[in-house]
Amino acid sequence: MNTVINEEFTSNGGFLTAKNINSRSKWRELRKLVDNNTVVKVKRGLYRLDGLNCDQRVEVAKIIPDGVFCMFTAWQHYNLTTYNPFEFYVTVRKKQKVSLPAYPPVKLHYWIDKFYLLGTAEIMIDNHPIKIYDLEKSVCDAVRFRNKVGMDMLSEILQNYLKRTDKDLNRLSQYSRELKIENVMNDFIILML
Repeated sequence: MNTVINEEFTSNGGFLTAKNINSRSKWRELRKLVDNNTVVKVKRGLYRLDGLNCDQRVEVAKIIPDGVFCMFTAWQHYNLTTYNPFEFYVTVRKKQKVSLPAYPPVKLHYWIDKFYLLGTAEIMIDNHPIKIYDLEKSVCDAVRFRNKVGMDMLSEILQNYLKRTDKDLNRLSQYSRELKIENVMNDFIILML
């Protein structure tokens, strides 16, 4: 592999975006690497080394850099549910244009800033920063979307949350107040206790 391109991939954790390529010679070399299957074109403007062994959430985060993992993906991350979703749940700002490849499967949600910005956290997976909603925002989303996820799922999420030693009931209360679900949240918490 070309040493300049190799350095670019290495410094970017095995990924490369079009903005990292600033010369015609790099583009030619990259095209050759794609043609001989050394590099995979994930989508327009995003490339990764073939055989790169990393969590698929990293690839999804690279595909949707402004996306935030939410709902089922966040609930699974925090071990709030045993359900294993077959697609990644990601939210973006309302009206944001997102181009998705066929794989990995992603379920996009478009939220207004009030919901999109609240409770965003950053975690590291395979040395890559990933945006995900924090634990309390994820629980609030379960209550917000209780009619879509079902009462069994909501009950499992709340029970698992209440068992955690790292729960922050003050933050949960603050978020539920900001999301205007405080009374509903309190009713469910009382039922679970």
